[in-house]
Amino acid sequence: MIDDTRNAGRREEIDRNRKFMKSSDFDDVSFESDQGKKMPFPPLCKSAKGEVIELPADFDDILIHDAYSELLDIRRSERVYDAKAPVTQNQLAFILWSTQGIQKVVGRKYRTLRPVASAGARHSFETYFIARRVEGLAPGIYHYLPMEHVGEKRVAVEFWGDFPHPAEHLTKMLADQRWTKAAPVALFLSCVVYRAEWRYSTFAHRAALIDLGHVGQNLMLSASALGLGSCCIAAYDQALCDQTLGLDGQEEYTVYAFTAGNHRNRKTG
Repeated sequence: MIDDTRNAGRREEIDRNRKFMKSSDFDDVSFESDQGKKMPFPPLCKSAKGEVIELPADFDDILIHDAYSELLDIRRSERVYDAKAPVTQNQLAFILWSTQGIQKVVGRKYRTLRPVASAGARHSFETYFIARRVEGLAPGIYHYLPMEHVGEKRVAVEFWGDFPHPAEHLTKMLADQRWTKAAPVALFLSCVVYRAEWRYSTFAHRAALIDLGHVGQNLMLSASALGLGSCCIAAYDQALCDQTLGLDGQEEYTVYAFTAGNHRNRKTG
């Protein structure tokens, strides 16, 4: 229970946020979404603007742990990484595909089916990653291109830009959490918010936040299956992340971050 004396100045904000978490507004049938108005649906994904790079994606032999009950038992947030051990392209490809890969385009081609659940199958997220130590991949910022290989377990990315001062800049992006500087790869989800608003209007934002949880759990279970450690991060510098990733901060903005890499003191097999 909140101490109203200490939090009097924020009571209104807290109450507003609590209301946002509730589902009572979903029984309001008076609103009409852009989908209901027969407006054109937004693009399902951002298209490539640069050279497409295909990562090796042979997933048959890379899983260290493949028993579901075991994954649930070993999944933990890992913040200590081996600064000398890179992530392989195959491992990175599996994480990208298992969180945002497109298995099928359905519903008159206005929605996609993916390994993660999403309200109305809107999947309003884009995935970017900062590669610092990925075997055979130049350091920099990359963008995942799930539409390149619909229905296939193949993975394509594009080089998005250089990444200045890797350790220090990444730490600043992630709210000065010093442990992040050792991460071989940092992933960022952005929200292209109109994808969800087109169908759900003012109700889209709460549903999109729930969808983030689905992505985060898939990522952590996938990293565990690979013998890697990972950590979901909600504390980040909004303006700096958006600026670094080249997002406008209005129609597309950062909503979640992750780190992944080999455990510093654990054999990965």
